[in-house]
Amino acid sequence: MTAAVRMMEDSLKCVDGVLLILDARAPRASLNPKLGKLFENKKILYVLNKSDLADEEGVKRTISEFRKEGKETVSLSATNKSAIDNLYNKIFVMLKEKLDRNKEKGVFKPVRIMVAGIPNTGKSTIINALSGGKKTVTGDKAGVTKGKQWVRLKDMDLLDTPGTMPPAFQNQTYAVHLAYLGSMNDANIDFEDLAFEFISEFKVRFPELIKNKYGIENLDAEPIDIFNEICVKRGFLMKGGEYDYARCSKAIIDDFRKGRTGKVVLD
Repeated sequence: MTAAVRMMEDSLKCVDGVLLILDARAPRASLNPKLGKLFENKKILYVLNKSDLADEEGVKRTISEFRKEGKETVSLSATNKSAIDNLYNKIFVMLKEKLDRNKEKGVFKPVRIMVAGIPNTGKSTIINALSGGKKTVTGDKAGVTKGKQWVRLKDMDLLDTPGTMPPAFQNQTYAVHLAYLGSMNDANIDFEDLAFEFISEFKVRFPELIKNKYGIENLDAEPIDIFNEICVKRGFLMKGGEYDYARCSKAIIDDFRKGRTGKVVLD
């Protein structure tokens, strides 16, 4: 991560602005404060990606809060062409003053935009959507992009950068939310603990989602009892009727990541 931030710092002098990609389901958690400080002298457009997986009212609330904080913000799903077209136009609106100055000087050159954010927020997918083709490597796990990569469009150059996490999390709730989303390396995650945290949080904050997805009626039950009931209902049992927490926990987290649990904004 340190090397990635250093690389972005070195590249800033040759870009006109920044797309900071966030996950619409956890916009605060996916906002790396180190990047915000790094880009403070550049025009930044905050992009709430995967908004199709997030609660609509929650996304609207986030946009309103961000704009009050002086953060120009848009929401989109990278698979929605009209939303991508709107993003494309927003970039030129963001850089209008610079483009007007260049025009007065007789300078016509592509704008250069750095695309940044924490892992697995969809940076490369957005670049591919903007370019109209598969120009970068994408994946559904953290850490797919390893180095910087320039992608040339007709009148715009986009710089794809590796996902960069904060060096430490003062807010552990944010850290847990990012683990739900897959922004951390799954190899370092204890899925049974994570699923237990997920059930503990959702039974209080989003009880209807747990009820509707898994058919849980008694949401006043202890999290471990709900976990056991999900194991039974989903057939995650081992010989002798023991609960298969390993398989069940991964299924619970995968349901959330794929949007099968329901639409939420976590923070």
